[in-house]
Amino acid sequence: MELKENTQREIEVLASDLPLHCPMPDMLSWNSHPRVFLPVAKNGEALCPYCGTHYRLKAGEVVKGH
Repeated sequence: MELKENTQREIEVLASDLPLHCPMPDMLSWNSHPRVFLPVAKNGEALCPYCGTHYRLKAGEVVKGH
């Protein structure tokens, strides 16, 4: 198995994952960068400015506003 660099990660997220932040809860926190919230609902995708992880909203997901 080949490990990808953090800058090459792509993660598909669901509307239930919003508001989205990186690192996500299932990621290791002992060596992570500060939490940053990402506006993935705006364009359907967002890039973390710290680690370069690319987040994409799953096709067909409906984002409900408040």
